[in-house]
Amino acid sequence: MKYMNISNYNFFRHLSTKFCEIFSVLVFALVAFNTPLNAQEVQTNILIPKSHSSLADGVLLGDFSTLNPLNKPGDNFDLLDWSLTLPTDLNKDKKADTVYEKSLDQGFTLKPFFYTADDGGLVFASPNVGAKTSKNTKYARTELREMLRRGNSRIKIRGLTKNNWVFGGAHGSMKAKAGAIEGSLEGTLAVNRVSTTGDEKKVGRVIIGQIHATDDEPIRLYYRKLPANSKGAIYFAHEINGGDDVWINMIGSRSHKLSDPDDGIALNEKFSYKISVKDEVLFVTIIREGKPNITKHYDMKDSGYSSGNQYMYFKAGVYNQNNEGADGDYVKATFYHIHNTHNKYKF
Repeated sequence: MKYMNISNYNFFRHLSTKFCEIFSVLVFALVAFNTPLNAQEVQTNILIPKSHSSLADGVLLGDFSTLNPLNKPGDNFDLLDWSLTLPTDLNKDKKADTVYEKSLDQGFTLKPFFYTADDGGLVFASPNVGAKTSKNTKYARTELREMLRRGNSRIKIRGLTKNNWVFGGAHGSMKAKAGAIEGSLEGTLAVNRVSTTGDEKKVGRVIIGQIHATDDEPIRLYYRKLPANSKGAIYFAHEINGGDDVWINMIGSRSHKLSDPDDGIALNEKFSYKISVKDEVLFVTIIREGKPNITKHYDMKDSGYSSGNQYMYFKAGVYNQNNEGADGDYVKATFYHIHNTHNKYKF
């Protein structure tokens, strides 16, 4: 019987060890790459723009000292580049009523849905069940829609017109037709009430800011407070054009079984948000008095909003995300600052 000499034995032992090391690396790689990551973990090499990084920690956006409780909304806020969707159908056309720019600018008010609060803020309220904008819409709203045309009714509302804006990656011909390129929306508000009845998966949800595209929504910013909790969560959805939603938590989470979120936002507590698109990247900052700011982002270059005939507009107000529950249930928020800015837009 022949025996393996020492040098051969050591060689095969060394080879066996190397195979084990390689196998371990492969197993680790398979586990790592098959573990789901949220969008924020995947996108790490994004530089936060100065328009967000320079925001002072804990300092709310806007100057509230000029708000006069005796004024109509159009006197306290520049509403000439907004239209308003209401949860009413006063003309019985089976669609939500719309109030256009000039009427808003000249002082339109309609209690209990849209009016000046006792502290000068602008109140938005919407019932769970109300008129909707179309057959495809599930929920009612009292919500502003950005109108860059500023009352010039010769400019069409929808489409690649001077009323809407586009992403920076859009074709030059799209940029030439649009009213602006990318931009920011700022809001300072207090959510005063959320829905408390109905489907537990819908209770307490309200959208307080959006970017709407041709059909889909690059961002829907949510506030949610559950009935048993004293504080609410903030999160947003990014909808891939023609695809699924990507969810990103900012404070707490969107879960309908969430206990009080750490450092959550209570009803009637003022806070600010800033939503920006820069170089096709979405940035969202949340500001609370005396606390560190929270900024998150999502790279939208592969989301399909720079091609075709995609156009954008901001929205702000309350978009009730509960369409069930007891009669009289509703959402309400008071805004103290609403400001939209864009490249190529001088107002």
